[in-house]
Amino acid sequence: MHLELVVPALFPAQDLPPCSLPALELLLARGRRTNGVAAPLETWLCRVFGLNEIPAENISIPAGALTALAHGLDPGAHLWLRADPVHLRADRDRVFLVPSHAFALTAAEAEELAAALTPLLAGKFVLHAVRPDQWCLRIEGQGQSEGSTKPPVDLAGANVDPHLPPKPWHPLLTEIQMALHEHPVNTAREQRGDPVINSLWLWGAGKLPAAASGPWQSLVANDAVAIGLARNAGVRHRAPGAGALEWLGRAPEDGRHLAVLDDLRGPQALGDLDARVRQLLSLEEQWFAPLLAALKAGRIGMLTLHVPDAAASFEAVRGDLHRFWRRPRPLGAYGKDHARVMEQARA
Repeated sequence: MHLELVVPALFPAQDLPPCSLPALELLLARGRRTNGVAAPLETWLCRVFGLNEIPAENISIPAGALTALAHGLDPGAHLWLRADPVHLRADRDRVFLVPSHAFALTAAEAEELAAALTPLLAGKFVLHAVRPDQWCLRIEGQGQSEGSTKPPVDLAGANVDPHLPPKPWHPLLTEIQMALHEHPVNTAREQRGDPVINSLWLWGAGKLPAAASGPWQSLVANDAVAIGLARNAGVRHRAPGAGALEWLGRAPEDGRHLAVLDDLRGPQALGDLDARVRQLLSLEEQWFAPLLAALKAGRIGMLTLHVPDAAASFEAVRGDLHRFWRRPRPLGAYGKDHARVMEQARA
């Protein structure tokens, strides 16, 4: 069996507090590294599922249509966007974005806010709050379709002005922001000290691809784009569940399988080192340590770890684990390596 793990934001951008990650560090040290092209998770997923019309980071991926499909909607031939609820914060001449990773939004709050916007959108758009933190906008007819190419998690804490959707969207966004401004849900959130939902972030425009394809028998993921691609490709899929031990208990003895573990993406974007360490320790316990043991025991024939934003992959078979001269390094060392390579590329 060949299991491929995709772990975006694995390499820290900042020095981490000390944490014990022996299984992960051993897999990175003993694995055979290959380098590719750095890409956000969504772009990487589209490429490996055969959507070759998405060649570059600045090309929009059809995240809206894929998310709709992932949540059981029929995208049809419509144009879709993701319309994720966010908090925008003005600071002098800049506007900063706080994505939903940074705050809790209940299903009831999401439904009330989405319902308040329905009359504003009627006739041109249909808004679906498929999950509290993931909304989709279906475009009726041939209206404006281009949004931002950047998902909100990748813009956390950044000045969003260079990444705003095209100008034709701005009047509608202004009306949306006005409708959200004094909504009772936001009034209650403000009184509790929670960030208010004062805008939608429009990104991932496009139609559902005619077909996706991948070499995997199964996929585990929480990411909606990954699930949408798997459904479009006819690949079996489910949530990651309790971790590798549960997955191994249900997995076949052979074949090729893909697991998308994106828990680190939010803490990395928000600069939350404590949350990042907690997530790393959880991944170590639930995934990396059991998979290392399974590789040693021969239950897994090959394990590949992809870090798409660092353009790096690490592939290991059981024999690679005996390369004792490849000493494990702290995870932060890989982050510094990546930062150095990126700096050289910019120069």
